[in-house]
Amino acid sequence: MDRSLLTDEQWAVILAFLLRHPHVYVGNPLTCRAFLEAVLWVLRSGGQWRLLPAARGAWNHVFKRFARWQRRGVWAELQAHVVRDPDLQQLLIDSTVVRAHPCAAGAEQSSAEAEALGRSRGGFGTKIHAVT
Repeated sequence: MDRSLLTDEQWAVILAFLLRHPHVYVGNPLTCRAFLEAVLWVLRSGGQWRLLPAARGAWNHVFKRFARWQRRGVWAELQAHVVRDPDLQQLLIDSTVVRAHPCAAGAEQSSAEAEALGRSRGGFGTKIHAVT
């Protein structure tokens, strides 16, 4: 399955929001869905707008509509709407431990608290956790 495609359930939630939004003209729902999937392709692939495959639409039209929605705050409101009930299906937790030399925590101009370094069995270090 192409991860840039929306499921029918996801599209139903998004379409209901877009139909009620005062700054969005949906027009043909299939065209609007194709636009959203083109935006997802760019965001998920990290590609440039100009590299958008022709099958996803003309990059300039997609970008202009994306920018217009950004100026009007549609993306922020859409995110708030869909995050209200997260399904946590694609939750990723990542952790790492960064080791530091003992002198990194003992420098005269800073303290271990300022550097967020802690002492453990492995020595000085800090843990970083990210949930995306």
